Amino acid sequence: MVRASKEEIEAIKKFFLENYKNAKTELKYKSLYELLVAVILSAQCTDKRVNIITPAFFEKYPDISSLAKADVEEVKELIKSCSFFNNKAKNLVNMAKTVMEKYKGEIPLDEKELVKLPGVGRKTAHVVMIEFAGANLMAVDTHVFRVAHRLGLSDAKTPEKTEEDLREAFKDHLDIIHQGMVLFGRYICTAKNPKCEECGLREYCKSKENFKAG
Repeated sequence: MVRASKEEIEAIKKFFLENYKNAKTELKYKSLYELLVAVILSAQCTDKRVNIITPAFFEKYPDISSLAKADVEEVKELIKSCSFFNNKAKNLVNMAKTVMEKYKGEIPLDEKELVKLPGVGRKTAHVVMIEFAGANLMAVDTHVFRVAHRLGLSDAKTPEKTEEDLREAFKDHLDIIHQGMVLFGRYICTAKNPKCEECGLREYCKSKENFKAG
């Protein structure tokens, strides 16, 4: 695969900063607690589906202390339309218990501490910190992975290495670029039938398979 040049990287960066400067997650939340729960639920599940699930969930478990006392079977029932709901239910309750026991009920807004929570990996921690704190971090989901490869920003086989390539390419304003790449991949540079005619980055696309000339 042809890698993007420094000039192309700068042009791509400028595009995301100009067109997605106010981009936010499409997950609906009102607090750090609600954001963390929603991001945990969103793993391999659409934001749309999560937003259908969370209103009833937050009505029953409005804060971290109530979730820490929750019955796992009742949590499963509330989130059963979500992928991997069995594991997610256990992780959510255990996450809340850990926050209550080890962090005095305060969710730590720190990567090293967040990843210690059940159900919270590197990507989840980064997404939460990007959205809630504007952290200069990159998180690679399926959309970001696809866009990065089609634009020649990475040829890595894993999300972790792709994240490293993107950090090296862009260096700063990673929070805005991440949010932009997610939305760009979700609505323009889609997995099937990408909207190449609407794409503001088509001249930098390295994917002949998906690029539609004309």
